[in-house]
Amino acid sequence: MNKEDLNRALVALIEKKQELHKLTYDDARYDDVEEELHDLEDDFNDEYGAFLEAALEKVHTDLVSDTDVLLPTAYLPATIGTPSPKEGVWIDSEKYSGKEARLTLVPNPTRLVLTVGKAVQQEVWQA
Repeated sequence: MNKEDLNRALVALIEKKQELHKLTYDDARYDDVEEELHDLEDDFNDEYGAFLEAALEKVHTDLVSDTDVLLPTAYLPATIGTPSPKEGVWIDSEKYSGKEARLTLVPNPTRLVLTVGKAVQQEVWQA
């Protein structure tokens, strides 16, 4: 697996997601962009899903989480950069009991970022 290709595919997905969110439902391009996004998500999950799901399983285990692992595309942020505290997928973690914890798949480099509450962010895995 090529890390640079993975990162490029992740960036392309997030950029397409941003493009779609800028459009209104009545925009003539909305359906086409949405279809392009779904195609990119399918291709991404087909190409990198097994690799990323294994990484997600390990992170869930390390965080003592019994939350189900979702498809890697569920963990995407809305924009490229530091994820906000509400982005990514909520997980239940014994290590952070009573606090809201989220996992986000971010690029540059491709990694999983754990956000706990509004202040704590840490990288928990890197490709």
